[in-house]
Amino acid sequence: MIPKEMETFLKERLPEATLKTRLKKDKGRCYLEFSNVDEHLLSRLRIVVDKLGPHLVACIWDEESLLEIGGYLVVDNLSMGKPSMGGIRMLPDILPSDIHNLARGMTLKNAAANLPYGGGKAGIVADRDLSPEDHDEVIRGFARLINRYKDIYVPGPDVGTNDADMKTIAIENGLDSAVSKPADMGGNRIDELGAAAGGVVIALQTLLEIMPRLRVLSQFANLEIPEISDLKILIQGFGAVGAHVARILKERISESKVIGISDLEGYLYNESGLPTDDLFRLWQENRLVTNKYFQKNIISEGYKHPTKFSTNRNNLLLENAFCLIPAAPVFNYLGVRLSESPSTTVDRMGKWSLIVEGANTYSPDPNRKAARTRMEQIVYREKGVMIANDYLVNSGGVIFAAQEHIVKSPDHLQIPERMLGDRKKVEKWLNNHSDEFVELSKQRLRAGEEYREDVIHHNMIELVNLLATNPDMLPSTAAERISIQRLTAKESERKAEDIMIPIPTIDVNRSIQDAATLMIENNSGIVAVLSSDRLVGVVTDWDITKATAEGVGVVNLEKIMTKEVITASPDFSLLDIVRELEQYQISAMPVVQEGKVLGMVNSDLITQRYILEYLQAL
Repeated sequence: MIPKEMETFLKERLPEATLKTRLKKDKGRCYLEFSNVDEHLLSRLRIVVDKLGPHLVACIWDEESLLEIGGYLVVDNLSMGKPSMGGIRMLPDILPSDIHNLARGMTLKNAAANLPYGGGKAGIVADRDLSPEDHDEVIRGFARLINRYKDIYVPGPDVGTNDADMKTIAIENGLDSAVSKPADMGGNRIDELGAAAGGVVIALQTLLEIMPRLRVLSQFANLEIPEISDLKILIQGFGAVGAHVARILKERISESKVIGISDLEGYLYNESGLPTDDLFRLWQENRLVTNKYFQKNIISEGYKHPTKFSTNRNNLLLENAFCLIPAAPVFNYLGVRLSESPSTTVDRMGKWSLIVEGANTYSPDPNRKAARTRMEQIVYREKGVMIANDYLVNSGGVIFAAQEHIVKSPDHLQIPERMLGDRKKVEKWLNNHSDEFVELSKQRLRAGEEYREDVIHHNMIELVNLLATNPDMLPSTAAERISIQRLTAKESERKAEDIMIPIPTIDVNRSIQDAATLMIENNSGIVAVLSSDRLVGVVTDWDITKATAEGVGVVNLEKIMTKEVITASPDFSLLDIVRELEQYQISAMPVVQEGKVLGMVNSDLITQRYILEYLQAL
């Protein structure tokens, strides 16, 4: 059944006619799909369409399940390549706009990491405190729902899901249908290995070396880089990223000190440094650590204990340190206005020199972008705090995950199709190939570590260089430029199959009235006419208008359709498409391969979303 929160939201936001005409069903699985041409409908879902996307927004649920199984999928942009990659978040109040924000972050993150994958994200509308059995059933049900999109979306773990869930999805949909799987599937285990956290630490190490270049800017004229033994760090959010940041800091910058951490239950602070080894073990056992540590180690000594504990987790951001690492799942850890509900406001924040964002903080929402700009104008430009933006530094997770596609699985290590969905049989099959999968996992880990080190190191150099040479530029603008430049470069290489949108199709024996109705339902000025599933013509809104003016009665479409159709091949380049549209003075054409209609390209699509990027790349 559809989750109640999801059903209420959709009924409130979408017209009843849209819910009826757009709904597609397949064995009880329900799909409401929208593309970038449905700008007016997406705006009702609080999603703003822009030149980057979204490519697809899907509201999906299983009406035959006894449990509430449903959620949202957003494929934002495929400029870097197919499929898109991004995690599945599980929360009871997740909305399509939240998923779009996260998907856009993945578009920029994958571009910043120069990975050949688009940006996508999914959200399951469900409580995080489900029983293990119900949780597993929800994941299995959602896997069946997203199987429809496996050519354009591959999930990984996110808030509320984990590597074991990705194994469940792979058992349902196939080995390459999920990333960050366990080692017994050849996976790179993003959470277990702290892949994103490792990138944060690499960024910090690089910035310690290159930040002196910023002294050419007035706000950094007096910048001082501490000795490693005096390097003090705060971690907001001691979770899947933050806890591993503390662990990896101990391994890579052993003399540095984590002096403050926070989680949902409060914060700990010790000027001389916290025992991160103990805290990491406590996190592995309990997930929440601050109150547990207080009960176990501080309460007996009271004020005599050197570590301070407070139940107000946000007060961590009032403490001083060289570096703050936001790793809690909140967009606005700092804000100018109380109305933005930030963790703290910029007038109360501690004294820092550097912020390295471990959490996902990017949002394409105009209001949130404006709030971010206001924050950076004070924190970066006035206070002189360098900000290393999220998708430039915390892309270690997707870098590790991508290796599960880049380092290919041999054909003989693909789960036999007859076993898909049968956990017992798949587990037995995996066990029979365990040695090969373990070796494949090690190979992918090595590749991920090397790639992560190189990409994030390079991103930090590029970010600092941009800022040092552009006094008026803010860190978020510079970070966005880095990603957009890579997207633009890829955009010029895209083919018709990469950019095409759906085209309505109709049988040649149907009537003019049927074609007109189809055009209205799909908001399309062209319909592909088929005979035995092969293209035989097209009908445009002009054809129908002309036939109506001439008084043509109820006839089949063969009488009015254009039979000599100009078509695009799937491998047409952007220039090929533009030339064809110009030469034949048409505004749209079907994309066809061996007589089968795959989609269409049109002048609006080229003009609105691609020409600007293409010209910038020249």
